[in-house]
Amino acid sequence: MIPLKPERRAQLQEYAERHGQDPAAALDEALATYLDWERQDFQEAVEGIRKGHEDVAAGRARPAAEFLSQMRRKHDLPR
Repeated sequence: MIPLKPERRAQLQEYAERHGQDPAAALDEALATYLDWERQDFQEAVEGIRKGHEDVAAGRARPAAEFLSQMRRKHDLPR
């Protein structure tokens, strides 16, 4: 048994009723959906970091100051 705050229990009950499920099934579904999303988000972040590292190692990068200066000019932003 996992303790839930009263307000979370009420939200879960409402969610379950809207989806025609009992609270345990609704919680399992919602948790599975969140955990799948979180795993995918983590994998995408790791892949983005890996690609960025490869770009830097291969010389396909430029200094941040240069990029920021260009963005300020392009969008007429103050320094």
